[in-house]
Amino acid sequence: MKEKLFSLVGFSSHRHSLKTEIVSGLTTFITMSYILALLPAMFGPLVSKGFPIDSFFTALVLATIVGTMLMAFLAKRPFGQAPGLTLDVFFVQTICISLGYSWQFALTAVLLEGILFVLLCVSSLRQIIFEMVPTSLKHGIAVGIGFFVAMIGFKNSGILAEGTIFNHIDTLTTSSSLLFLIGLVLTGVFIVLRTKGGLLLSIIITTLIGIPMGVTTIPDHLFEMPKAPTPLFCQFSWDYLLTPDLWVCVVTMLFFDIFDSLGTCVGVMANAGLIRKNGRIPYMQKIMLSDALGTVAGATLGCSTVTTYVESATGVAEGGRTGLTAFVIALCFVVSLFLAPLFLAIPAAATAPVMITAGFYLFGSIRHINLLKPAEAMPAFLTILLITVTSNITDGIIAGLFTYILFSFIDGWVNHKKRESFESSEE
Repeated sequence: MKEKLFSLVGFSSHRHSLKTEIVSGLTTFITMSYILALLPAMFGPLVSKGFPIDSFFTALVLATIVGTMLMAFLAKRPFGQAPGLTLDVFFVQTICISLGYSWQFALTAVLLEGILFVLLCVSSLRQIIFEMVPTSLKHGIAVGIGFFVAMIGFKNSGILAEGTIFNHIDTLTTSSSLLFLIGLVLTGVFIVLRTKGGLLLSIIITTLIGIPMGVTTIPDHLFEMPKAPTPLFCQFSWDYLLTPDLWVCVVTMLFFDIFDSLGTCVGVMANAGLIRKNGRIPYMQKIMLSDALGTVAGATLGCSTVTTYVESATGVAEGGRTGLTAFVIALCFVVSLFLAPLFLAIPAAATAPVMITAGFYLFGSIRHINLLKPAEAMPAFLTILLITVTSNITDGIIAGLFTYILFSFIDGWVNHKKRESFESSEE
């Protein structure tokens, strides 16, 4: 009976470890839990426009649960899903503040984008888009996301300033920075010793060490009921349905959603060794469909575009391979509805080392890039570079695709000329 239930999320006791999947889910959840505080803060400027921030918190958690459950049961993959940070910025700063539209208008754009994404996923266009990305670029995306995740870890630690510039050496003497360095060494030791559950153990130990150092704040209370028991059900505005402005927003969101999801999934799956030699990824259609359906569900609940989170790399680094990891992530977010103060007490200095470690694991995909073929290696390098310095997966993928097409054309033309010259000399 238990085996049949677990098979629904792709788990097999003969090939997978129950303990590993659970620990992986807990690890990913803890590295994602910052969204419980960050995303409501990002939507704070809309409160003056009548945006119910308390209901948004409930919607955020529910959308994350639904999206991640879809990933668990439909795609059977170890990914966590939640409203994406890049698209949250576009929702709040561009649509609502810069363009001056209502948050209901923005939610309508999210819903339409999600519906288009679903249609794309069930059509042949989805496979065409995925196969557009050459195998060398897929591994380049994995490495780029590895650096991207590591950069997030360094920024969260407080020792890396905006951009890629390290703060003054004095910042390394602060309590938070010292705790981060302790956590980084601790995580490294667990990796070298190949300790099962080492990443999660590192977070717990570092958090506890942070208490006497004054970095970890013990919450006044652990249990807290949601301030708003219901989310923002179906708060749509159809007044602008036939206007160009709405559809420009829809297409822009769709573009970012597709390439962000594609890049994250490819990167994390490459780290798990789940990319086949021909460049294909099992269950890719269902992974993207889970993302698309998550967006539709999120919009219905009152959230911006739901997407796969790069923090999933931490769970995969811990050994998560099936939807059981995603199921555990979703269950943890259910608990977070009532125990948010506990999870928000975990300092960034404790989770940052794990992010950097996940980046290290993703870096391993570089061995699959043929550095002796410049027409393949250069686009992969540019993909890695741009994902890292721009902190934007979409920019890296576009740059990689463009240069791959250009360099492959030039390489093919040169080789053709060489063959023609050789054949002429033979005659």
